Amino acid sequence: MAKSDSLAAYRAKRDFSVTTEPAEGGSENTAARSFVIQKHWATRLHYDFRLELGDAMKSWAVPKGPSFDPKDKRMAVHVEDHPISYNTFEGQIPEKQYGAGKVIVWDRGTWYPIGDPRKGYRDGNLKFELHGHKLQGKWALIRMKGKGEKKEPWLLIKEKDHFARASSEFSVVDELPDSVLHLSVKDAAVDKEKGAEAKSENKNAPRSTTPGAAKNKKRPSQKGTAVKGLPAGARKVGLPAKFTPQLATLVDGPPAEGDWLYEIKFDGYRLLTRIEGEDVRLFTRNGHDWTEKLPALKEAIAKLKITSAWLDGEIVVASENGVPNFQLLQNAFDKQSTEQIAYYLFDLPYYDGHDLRDVPLIVRRALLKSILNKKKSDAVHYSETFEVPARDIVMSACRLGLEGVIGKRKDAPYSTGRSRDWIKLKCTHRQEFVIGGFTDPKGSRTGLGSLILGVHDESGNLIYAGNVGTGFNNKTLSDLRKKLDALVSKDTPFASTADIEKKAHWVKPVLLAEVSFAEWTKSGHIRHAVFHALRSDKTAKAIVREKPLAEPRAPHTIADPQVQSILPRNFKVSHPERIVDSATGIDKIALIRYYALVASLMLPHLKARPVSLVRAPDGIEGQLFFQKHMESPLEGISLLDQKLDPGHAPLMEIVKPLGLLSAAQMNVIEFHTWNGVKTQIAKPDRMTFDLDPGEGVSWEIMQESTLLMGSFLSQLGLKSFVKTSGGKGMHVVVPLRKHHDWDTVKAFSQAIVLHMSAVLPQRFVAKSGPRNRVGKIFIDYLRNGFGATTVAAWSLRARPGLSVSVPVAWDEVEKLQSSGQWTIANIHTRLDKGNTPWADYDQSLQNLSQAMKLLDFKVAR
Repeated sequence: MAKSDSLAAYRAKRDFSVTTEPAEGGSENTAARSFVIQKHWATRLHYDFRLELGDAMKSWAVPKGPSFDPKDKRMAVHVEDHPISYNTFEGQIPEKQYGAGKVIVWDRGTWYPIGDPRKGYRDGNLKFELHGHKLQGKWALIRMKGKGEKKEPWLLIKEKDHFARASSEFSVVDELPDSVLHLSVKDAAVDKEKGAEAKSENKNAPRSTTPGAAKNKKRPSQKGTAVKGLPAGARKVGLPAKFTPQLATLVDGPPAEGDWLYEIKFDGYRLLTRIEGEDVRLFTRNGHDWTEKLPALKEAIAKLKITSAWLDGEIVVASENGVPNFQLLQNAFDKQSTEQIAYYLFDLPYYDGHDLRDVPLIVRRALLKSILNKKKSDAVHYSETFEVPARDIVMSACRLGLEGVIGKRKDAPYSTGRSRDWIKLKCTHRQEFVIGGFTDPKGSRTGLGSLILGVHDESGNLIYAGNVGTGFNNKTLSDLRKKLDALVSKDTPFASTADIEKKAHWVKPVLLAEVSFAEWTKSGHIRHAVFHALRSDKTAKAIVREKPLAEPRAPHTIADPQVQSILPRNFKVSHPERIVDSATGIDKIALIRYYALVASLMLPHLKARPVSLVRAPDGIEGQLFFQKHMESPLEGISLLDQKLDPGHAPLMEIVKPLGLLSAAQMNVIEFHTWNGVKTQIAKPDRMTFDLDPGEGVSWEIMQESTLLMGSFLSQLGLKSFVKTSGGKGMHVVVPLRKHHDWDTVKAFSQAIVLHMSAVLPQRFVAKSGPRNRVGKIFIDYLRNGFGATTVAAWSLRARPGLSVSVPVAWDEVEKLQSSGQWTIANIHTRLDKGNTPWADYDQSLQNLSQAMKLLDFKVAR
């Protein structure tokens, strides 16, 4: 089919003198076909899924976006072909144009068909593998039997593989909402050369090679010459007999600067592989030869047909939920049944007779990926990376039950030993300890009571670090006791036994226990420890207390428009699974993540204002509690001077993003603020009107009435701002200079409402109560009294669906679908606008004097 024919429908729908979308362009690449997913805010938010096939992009509109859960069969409506050049389109499709709305490139990469792609597309059973920034693994597009629809209905389904994730654990559209174009400067060069090599060798197999020169840190020059065909920095050398790997440094938070990749921190053993011809040897990070322990893995690596290399990676065994489990790995060795062990490779320091350590990380990884793509293996895998904000990937890893993530600088060389170019971000405190003794079991327990743990100080002395008595099963207790009995000693291995139980049994300090724990106490002991396994890949003398190095914390802000969810790594959430809204299944962790997401947008509306909280300990269907005062502060929440509200416990102020999270941890749903600030509480700095519709008032009437309210205020010379209430009504806010007292402002607001209800009695009413406002709108001026509050912008509402109060522009009011248009589920569609509609609020402070004269309002003396 000619290109003009395949794109005829696409061009017929668009006026290219108005829209910036490309009319045509782009060339076919059968060796590395491209895919793109564009997030499209049209009439409704959806995701446009496009696969390069032939001379165009075959396209489907996916309303809910892709899911990594094979159980989620996502509707995909087949739409017209798009030009290949459309893959890089981002921007605003103008109003009155087809598909009017914002478009971003949400994901892109290459796709590889499983079977004949043209036949699969024609038959409505297209299966393929994706290699994108966000989407990986095997997928399928299945055509459904239509029921007379104008456009073909298909289903987009994730195939079951090691990338699959339950939707309850991970939602890719929520966790990673932003464009990937800003990630792609270096990746584009890699993808281009990957396609070039693959096209010359095999049309159907996914392949890659490495890009050309890249800036990198230099180590002292080595003998040898750069070799054509390998990346800049590669040096021809003999393969060393031994090799010391690079190690990551534990840090206490994500780096604020730098270009980083993030990988899963596997709960396994570090393993290095030396390949020279047919000789394949497997070594631990300390140089112990484990080749005989791993015969199946040795055979799998030999099948890769690599002539010469040092490979760096981690061996793991996954539990039933797909999460690596160190105890299962240990069991595999204990039972001498290592066939199920998987090897995840993440670096290539030597290859094909060349030292690649001076080559930038992303280039080494691209070469490694291309090698592994040539020979698929069930045992040897490429360790994928995630180019997303560190806090997001750490949060996702922790939710999945993983140990944490490893961050690596993209442009860094490979450095022997511990380096700050590789960092560890852990979900919990977890490290190895030397076992120096044990206690006797009590009650019905067998084997032992607890292990007595230690770490070495700077002088090499073994220092007592606490006990661990949980995490064992009966078999573990029995096996441990046998090992410990063989190591019993009369002498303590610890430098001091002052804090250790007197009836302890000492052992020679050679066994290592991997233990997770809540924290270190001031006295140097661990709390709430849990045993995971014995380790044998490290020496006892190497075990010291791991102290994270300080890293500049990423700011608690939301970049425009690259909005990402932020949760502090050490923030503790109790009962994260507790359901907050049974109608939607939204749980407590989703509530907390929401407030982390909008924190920087919400804080300007809370700054310096007393805040009241609406709490829902039993979910929004249970009893709600309104809290104005607090006895003692929480993290991020300050207590205000009691003079502000005499005779009560202190009022509260949210001063940091963490305050929102602390409140949400207390099951707070809503945040309400005063019309005054703490620095001059006697005089309000705003006047608020809450338009509250009675029974029988349509949304169209509500919109029209809100605009009337704004128009009347404008006639009085008052500039006002508007926001959705998140319920049924609308809020109109007038910023004020702090000139009049509360009684005066409240009385004037009442005068405005009385005037509105007198002029339009069929529309407005000045008296509250459901009987008074049937078919009418009560304009609530009582919000302007001392101590009265109004729900803050960006606050959730305790209603089914958890709607949000959102600032809007006056010209948006007539376009709104409802006051509850935005909810916790779709708020990401609004975050790019943020507080922009209220951008000049602080510059709009005004005096009421002229408005009072126009309304013939007399200030009480």
